[in-house]
This record gives sequence, structure tokens and C-alpha cells, in this order.
Amino acid sequence: MGAPTAMTMGPRHMTTDVLTLSQLLSPSFPVGAFAYSHGLETAIQDGAITSAVTLEAWIFDLLHYGGLRSDAVFLNMAYQAGKDDIPIIEAQARAFSASAERLKETDLQGAAFCDTVRAVWGLELGRLCYPVALGQAVSDLGLDAQLATAMYLQAFVGNLCSVALRLVPLGQVDGQKIQAALKPNCAEIAKHCQGATLDDVHNSAWMSDIASMRHETQYSRIFRT
Repeated sequence: MGAPTAMTMGPRHMTTDVLTLSQLLSPSFPVGAFAYSHGLETAIQDGAITSAVTLEAWIFDLLHYGGLRSDAVFLNMAYQAGKDDIPIIEAQARAFSASAERLKETDLQGAAFCDTVRAVWGLELGRLCYPVALGQAVSDLGLDAQLATAMYLQAFVGNLCSVALRLVPLGQVDGQKIQAALKPNCAEIAKHCQGATLDDVHNSAWMSDIASMRHETQYSRIFRT
């Protein structure tokens, strides 16, 4: 067998890195992810998402062309950055938020993440948006960036599926099938985003951005974004 890699790790990583990352990205970690739909609530109300097939296609586009991929880039930029460069990356990540609600989503989750990491691990991250905060914490804790990115994307996909289970509605088995189908995409994007720079940031998932903007004035809503 060859040397352990980021995605096929030996015993040390299995008992430390994976478990720590599982804790950081668990639904029980108090960032309030359950309160945000990333514009999905409006897309469902408008009839753009009506089934497991249309939900999977929507999330696939977010992963490859939208906010989830740009989050992965900013996470990796923060991971490899020095402390003096973090404010620059932070400003870029916030500026790349396509709507007021996207900014609120990443800001408030990031603030909650920073507060909890400070209380549990004693890390002083300041107040950073979510992917930048996670990238910095992963670096400070000596964890693997590629694995962290894949698990971050998978957790985000899981949260979006949870939103759709309540609103479309979909069955729980459908949600699990979608997560299983998109898992290789999370791993692929995590691999490609290693060593990412600002030149790697792009977004062409405009329907999602527009849905997020329209959610700001939606009359009746369950989620904050």
C-alpha cells in the first residue's frame, strides 16, 4: 500500500482529523445552519424545484458553478494564508456575496463558528465569514484542507436537502439518495481547490443568486435566507 493521502488516511487521521472535522461540521455545531436556505425557499415557491431530480440538478450547479464552489475556494485561500492576509481574503469573500441575505448567511454563521471555536479550542479568529473562518480554524488545528473542504461541501448539501424535505416536500430517502449522488462532486471540487487563489473564484449560478435576492422581499417565509 502507498503512503496515506488526504482522502485515504491512516489510523492517526482516522482518530483525530476526521473526528474533529466531523464535530466542526456536524449539524449539532452551533452555527445555526438550519435557519438558512441559501435562496432555496424562493426557488421552491417559484416552482423551480419540485422533485428530487430538480433539487439534485440545482445543488449540482451550486457545487460546480455557484456559491458552494466559491466558498471552497475561499476556505482554501484562508487555509494557506498568513494572518496578515486574512483580512484581505475576508473582504473578498464578503464582496463576493451576491445578495444581502447571502452576506447575512455567511456573516452570522461565521460569527457563531468563531465564538464556538474560541470557547472550545481557545482559537482567536476574530469575526470572519463562514468559509474563511473554517479555513483558518482548519489550518490552526493542523487538519487536512482537502478533507475539510469535502466535508464542508457535504454538510452544506445535507442542509439544503433538509430544507427541501420540509418545503417541496421530499421523503428522507430521496434526501439521502441526493447526498450519495453528489458526494463524488464534493470530493472532486475539494481536490481541485487545493492551492486555490482569487483567480479561481467564479460564479455563474445566477438563478440561485436571483432567488436569494427575491427572498429578501418574500411575503411569507420560514428561513432567514
